[in-house]
Amino acid sequence: MHQSQAAGATPPFNNLAARRLREALGMAHGHVAYSLRASYGLSYVTPDTVADWERGRSVPTSAELTALAGALWCGPGELLGAATTLREHRISCGLATQDVAREVGLEHDAYLRMEESGRWRGNERQSAALAEVLALGVRDFITVTGREEKLADLLRSAVTARWEGYVRPVTKLVPLPKATVEAVLDGLHGEYHARMVATLSWSGMEAGDENSGRDFLDRIVQEFWSAVRDREG
Repeated sequence: MHQSQAAGATPPFNNLAARRLREALGMAHGHVAYSLRASYGLSYVTPDTVADWERGRSVPTSAELTALAGALWCGPGELLGAATTLREHRISCGLATQDVAREVGLEHDAYLRMEESGRWRGNERQSAALAEVLALGVRDFITVTGREEKLADLLRSAVTARWEGYVRPVTKLVPLPKATVEAVLDGLHGEYHARMVATLSWSGMEAGDENSGRDFLDRIVQEFWSAVRDREG
């Protein structure tokens, strides 16, 4: 295994951004490699290592990415693709695990276990602190705390049964105004049942809609967030 990959799990590296930032500074691969060796102690990094990162042949570890951001005079978040996990959001913010644990009021080991498992178990106050320290939007918060699967289950039940009974559990899970959740669930419920009615008509069957309802349920979380976005404008 390449040494840069053995030093830890890799974040979602944006190799094109790294190249663009390096070129904007007028630096060659050798300049970046020298900075990583001299200033950050990464003695094994060579110009070829940097070139491989930029070409997508390998990716830097968390520690290497933080050092690379320093060498390129940018924040770690500028070298990342779209963050999807708690760990990736933390790296994007340039924070150490100790920093996040302290800010949210958790023991370091407890926070580490949550980050590694992808299951957030903090209380309401700690959850609010996590969202603030990592600048998480509502959708990102649900994703990184491992609540998306539960949300999907609630939404499928809401659109296939009486949606009114699911307003409270959805609102409890997703920190959105009750009026927004009501409007979105009502709309999704109507959309699902309209699709199901279409499958019973010959025209619907001819249009290839026989799987429309199932497909809608499969992407119910995406439909939910799209409806929220449209609602909040």
